[in-house]
Amino acid sequence: MMFIDSHAHIQLSQFNRDRDAVLARADEAGISNILVIGFDMETSLGAVALAEKHPHIYATVGMHPHDAKDLTPDVLKTFRELAAHPKVIALGEMGLDYYRNLSPRPVQKAVFEEQLDLAEELQMPIVIHNRDAYMDILPILEARRGRIRGVLHCFTGDVELMHRSLVIGFHIGIGGIVTYKNATDVQAVVQEVPEDRLLIETDCPWLAPQFRRGKRNEPAYVCAVAEKIAELRGTSVEAIGKTTTENFNLLMGQMA
Repeated sequence: MMFIDSHAHIQLSQFNRDRDAVLARADEAGISNILVIGFDMETSLGAVALAEKHPHIYATVGMHPHDAKDLTPDVLKTFRELAAHPKVIALGEMGLDYYRNLSPRPVQKAVFEEQLDLAEELQMPIVIHNRDAYMDILPILEARRGRIRGVLHCFTGDVELMHRSLVIGFHIGIGGIVTYKNATDVQAVVQEVPEDRLLIETDCPWLAPQFRRGKRNEPAYVCAVAEKIAELRGTSVEAIGKTTTENFNLLMGQMA
């Protein structure tokens, strides 16, 4: 079996003591590629540095809505330069977060639009962070329909919101939440999302699947996500691995 963890943060300090062991466990679990996600300047540089060391690791660069207030013209210029790196295959994570509101909402929106402009200019896919903000994120993306592509990572909306996302042309990223007993909306989405729009992820070190809930997550555990999706869709884990790997490679077209 082969899987791709389409959203991981293994550049973070939570993995400093055993990163090599984490990568070895991922390899043993059949994780063929890992996309390491940047969410500010430091973590974007860390993602690129890690990708340079490992042929099966790729990176993104971008500014999370929490830190939107820190996106200066110089930072955006650096993101533009990093995007030319052969191991950088997407921009993000970017988006809106109305749960914590660590940056003012107008600033979040403006910074989101700036990064979307960059994605359009460079014709790169994007990784979207959304928390309690579908009512603003989807209209922003709908206004750019046909000019952008990407994934709504850690999708927690309902089936209606999923269909709106599909119409825009986006993929749906499913992580460990799908294994939680009370995740009925996500489980309903998994049962209805078209096969060619599904991606799997961990969002590690956070959101570990049920059997590790509350503990550090890691790329090897994307297998548990695939197992739950296979159960919900009435198919095999092998089929989910194959489909989501193909979807990832088509979306992130620059990847070898």
